[in-house]
Amino acid sequence: MDELPIGRRVAYWRGRRKMSQQVFADRLGKSKSWVDKVERGVRRLDKFSVVYEIADVLQVDVQLLLGKDVERRPETQNCIDQVEVEEIRAALERYDQMSAFFQAVPHSPPLAEMRKAVSHAWLTYQHAKYGVLARTLPKLLRDAQAADSAYATGSEAKEAAHLLGQVYQIASSALRKVGEHELSWLAADRSIAVSQRAGDQLLAGLASYRVGSALLALGRVRPALEVNVNIANRLAPTHEPAHKGERLSVYGMLLLNGAMAAARIGDSATVRDLLCGAEQASLELGGDYNHYWTSFGPTNVQLHRCATAVELGDGRTAVETHEKIDVVGFNAMLPERRAHHFLDIARGYTQIGNVEKASEMLLEGDRLAPSEIRCRPLAHEVLSDVLRRTRGTPPAPIAELAEQMGVGV
Repeated sequence: MDELPIGRRVAYWRGRRKMSQQVFADRLGKSKSWVDKVERGVRRLDKFSVVYEIADVLQVDVQLLLGKDVERRPETQNCIDQVEVEEIRAALERYDQMSAFFQAVPHSPPLAEMRKAVSHAWLTYQHAKYGVLARTLPKLLRDAQAADSAYATGSEAKEAAHLLGQVYQIASSALRKVGEHELSWLAADRSIAVSQRAGDQLLAGLASYRVGSALLALGRVRPALEVNVNIANRLAPTHEPAHKGERLSVYGMLLLNGAMAAARIGDSATVRDLLCGAEQASLELGGDYNHYWTSFGPTNVQLHRCATAVELGDGRTAVETHEKIDVVGFNAMLPERRAHHFLDIARGYTQIGNVEKASEMLLEGDRLAPSEIRCRPLAHEVLSDVLRRTRGTPPAPIAELAEQMGVGV
């Protein structure tokens, strides 16, 4: 896209942000005609102040609009920037499986190496190292696609497909964190098809969970609820001991995700039923585990009780539930999950007007996993809300965090 005129770049990013020309014009304080002329190259953008204003509205680095390489600043090293998103998109746009139908794949990494790389990527995600993950994901996607193609007809075909299915899910989760919901949906959808080839119902169930998460992020709430509940019903635990822990974990996470969707539409009865089902599964599981990278167990159910209460607008219940969470179980959870919870509880505190405690929760999350707070659009919204509600000058730590995140005080 570097060779495109600046007007075409503006049009491209406006489309990516799902803005009409009129909405974009309103946010700039310009006319729709002005925007149209800029995008068609009829009107030149010769003032840097205007270019910077456009970049701010589109939430992209100004260097991207100017067709230059983005300079990665130290404070954004742990976030996923637009350049990295485009590299991940390019990897998702590859169709190596179709190419392999016509000719052999020239190179594929050994599956033993792929296993290690995929496990490392999962841990990187669960430790909320999103910048590190973003810089490795494009190559990991290409390698996993190549492996899936190379081993498509051999005895290792299912394992190769399983690894690719996992990589798609990692990509889906990371992209959703930074607001790239359409790409997140694409990656999750890819994982469903690949997981079926892998012959693993639980991996396919977890792919459905990722699809549900992406749909929920896109505002497609009822389809998100349906996909989670439907697949959960198909994976309902049986009395067979084989893989019982893994099955309970995937089943439970589908119910929890369904509860989040039900909360989004204000269906408190369905929220209650799904949370009860997940709690029963967690009790049967007998503790907190990370089967299939789910972090499922009694503690995660409590975290979702808080999150669904926030979605229902019941901040007081969220805070009261938070105060009863088992500290030992909570501290044993991985950083991404705990920091995500602090963000949820910060929202809960703002709902009851306790800005000071909301600030504390944001700072706790930032100390634990900075990327979960600094890289997520939702965290920017919560911090903006906290700043608006703060009387007088905000405390130095929250003002410093706002400055580092680029949120106006």
